[in-house]
Amino acid sequence: MPRIALATYDPGAGPSHDKDLSVLARALTDAGAEAEARYWDDPDADWGGYDLVVIRSTWDYSWRAEEFTAWVERVGALTRLVNPAPVVRWNTDKRYLGELAAAGVPTVPTRYIAPGEPADLPADHEYVVKPTSGAGARFAARYTPAEHDTALRQLAAMHAEGFTAMVQPYVRGIDVSGERALQFFGGGLLHASRKGAVLAPGTPYDADKVAHPDLEPWQPTDEELAVAEKALAAVPGGPGLLYARVDLVDGEDGEPRLMELELIEPNLFLWLHPDSLSRVTEAILAATEHD
Repeated sequence: MPRIALATYDPGAGPSHDKDLSVLARALTDAGAEAEARYWDDPDADWGGYDLVVIRSTWDYSWRAEEFTAWVERVGALTRLVNPAPVVRWNTDKRYLGELAAAGVPTVPTRYIAPGEPADLPADHEYVVKPTSGAGARFAARYTPAEHDTALRQLAAMHAEGFTAMVQPYVRGIDVSGERALQFFGGGLLHASRKGAVLAPGTPYDADKVAHPDLEPWQPTDEELAVAEKALAAVPGGPGLLYARVDLVDGEDGEPRLMELELIEPNLFLWLHPDSLSRVTEAILAATEHD
């Protein structure tokens, strides 16, 4: 009977936002495993006692990136961790988008502004500012050139906390065709979803945001699948992936562009795609059999 830990975050006094966690743990147990959810920062967890640790919903990691990456390295040395520690470490910093663009993956154009660097912001188009280490639209906002001073205040706040900012043009196609999330698990496409725009005009960067508005099932196009597969093929250590979520939007030419590649703790949306539960369960059980 394999022992499996599903690593998640500690929600404190409130409920967990991971709707899939208990359902997945129960499915794994019903399939013959000993599976349980554990907080990734639980000091009493014996990670070496598990045959497999699956990073599932460590959704507070970007606030504590150094602590989290140290935990990943430690657990990866004790047992089998998925996704593997080198992939997770690479994916914690969204400067990976520059690497993927250099590898020929169609991406949303991105510039980076580290603390101490000049605040060179667009003066002729709407744009988005967000951190290179972030999740759930934290520290993210969209601006017009007329909101330059507000954007500068956001940059100053981010830099004061040590964050590097990424600046992207606001992709207007998202207001028309939304953002598509292609979910891969166990080496193949699992399912896909589409959501509406997260960043409404005038929403402060430090305001809470709905991470997945108007989420619905989606049938990916051949062009979307081609971009997703090209992105996954360019990941260093990609053959060791158990799961991945590829987030796409349409560029000005109407063709899909990579917005983000989520290899750490993507929401699986199993509640929206209940038929995928059995495939996820089978893939996790298969991962326990690897050396």
